[in-house]
Amino acid sequence: MLQINFIRQNADLVKERLSVKNFSDLGLIDKILQADEQLRKLKTETETLQASMNAASKEIGMLMGKGDKAAAEEKKQEVAQHKNTLQQLNEQLVVAEKSLHDEVVKLPNLPSTLVPKGKTPEDNEVVREAGVKPTLPANAVPHWDLIKQYDLVDFETGAKITGSGFPLYKGKGAKLQRALIQYFLDYNTAAGYTEYLPPHMVNEATAYGTGQLPDKEGQMYHVTEDGFYLIPTAEVPVTNIYRDEIVKEEELPIKMTAYTPCFRREAGSFGKDVRGLNRVHQFDKVEVVQLVHPNKSYEVLDEMVTHVEKLLNALELPYRILRLCGGDMSFASALTYDFEVYSAAQERWLECSSVSNFETFQTNRMKIRYKDVNGKTQLVHSLNGSSLALPRIVACLLENNQTEKGIMLPKVLHSYFGADTI
Repeated sequence: MLQINFIRQNADLVKERLSVKNFSDLGLIDKILQADEQLRKLKTETETLQASMNAASKEIGMLMGKGDKAAAEEKKQEVAQHKNTLQQLNEQLVVAEKSLHDEVVKLPNLPSTLVPKGKTPEDNEVVREAGVKPTLPANAVPHWDLIKQYDLVDFETGAKITGSGFPLYKGKGAKLQRALIQYFLDYNTAAGYTEYLPPHMVNEATAYGTGQLPDKEGQMYHVTEDGFYLIPTAEVPVTNIYRDEIVKEEELPIKMTAYTPCFRREAGSFGKDVRGLNRVHQFDKVEVVQLVHPNKSYEVLDEMVTHVEKLLNALELPYRILRLCGGDMSFASALTYDFEVYSAAQERWLECSSVSNFETFQTNRMKIRYKDVNGKTQLVHSLNGSSLALPRIVACLLENNQTEKGIMLPKVLHSYFGADTI
């Protein structure tokens, strides 16, 4: 959530940056400023009245001490009237504060000056491309055929158990999932991230904290009776670990990693882009999250991009890194780099990771703060990245490494999988 003080002092800048994100309702800024002005007037009126009451109360004591009961009684009547007015003002304050808050949370995060202008994924900037695209045999097939050939994933039974888009991994397919998850976690913890195994459902306050609410209600599965949401990513519970806490400056950066299943409704998805493992409603992902000093967040963002890049190099997959344009960024992000791996059988790029800096947008919602050297409380910056999401990684590993003898796995997975070939 944007800070109201910043909006008040930089209204034109806020409008200019939001236009880069193609935010259409720029008139909302003026509406927020008007609501903020009314709220501040109410606060001033309330504080002035409270000060008058305090002064009158002291005066009552002095009058009683002098034995002037009539004057004291008159002052008591005056205080009683002020109390009624103050109660009304406090009620108006509650309504005004909620009204202002409800408008401010509609604003997305401001994009960094590094964010390119654009409206669609075609406007994203390719930062770099690496790895070798494989030359497949003439009889090569896409991963949904390989899955059936090697009996790795049963989509039909998964649909029977739950519904379409809930795959049932089996045999070596399940083993490959487990091998990748363990490798990713080992890689992250070796880089200094502390491992967590968080709850897979969160309450409304947690979903609000990372910006899923009120922006993405339709994308999350909602357990209505309890008011819980199935997590769309481990970022949501893990970042909230430090909600409403003040950490010591010397504790920064705080580095966390977690494996979780992720649940996304993906409403409106259809066509070839959703075939096989390209887009499913439940999938496994390992996430990295950092809480850092504001002066360090863009340096840390570059480090996290390098961290994910090394992981893809170890998996021997061709990949490219994109800097997302304003129109393709998430609601909460200030700057995002997407990683895509090349699917040789499908002859297309598939997104497998996003690494983002949210600056203070999430931490302002969650009130995650630190005390600086002057003892002043400041908001930390939050960042997160996929390291990695499994479905499209698995799809590309299967497709790009298919041979007449089977699926040849990258060397780094041999000890985790227990073999070099499926």
